[in-house]
Amino acid sequence: MMKVITQAIVILALTLAAAAATQRWHPRAPAWYVAEERLADDEVTLALVQEKWKGEVLWIDARPRTDYEAGHVPGAVLLNEQEADSLMFDLFEKLQDNAKPIVVYCSGEACQASRKIRQYLKERVGSQDIYVLRGGWKEAQTLGSAQK
Repeated sequence: MMKVITQAIVILALTLAAAAATQRWHPRAPAWYVAEERLADDEVTLALVQEKWKGEVLWIDARPRTDYEAGHVPGAVLLNEQEADSLMFDLFEKLQDNAKPIVVYCSGEACQASRKIRQYLKERVGSQDIYVLRGGWKEAQTLGSAQK
């Protein structure tokens, strides 16, 4: 019995040593524990959009046109980096008359296009209620998808 306990302790110690080494030297080290990251001041979650505004927001899709045409949040308008100035010309009046909060999404969490479009809109429209959707398109797809 003592031999089994000793072996279990050795296996446990080796496992902990391997985990510590992975955490220390792996370039994309996994977290020791899972904790939800705090939202940035300019971010919202889909749950927050539903809770705070009952989903009544103006959706801006910051993805490339081909992605937008393949599917987007129902009612979302396209405003991406590649065509921002020409698209803004058509959207400017709609954005000026808009009383709803604006939520921008792009391809995913690592995508920075939504943050760039948010800044672009703040400079041109001036609204303070412009947010980035945490989780991007993957999260937005739960609302359903509309084709152009």
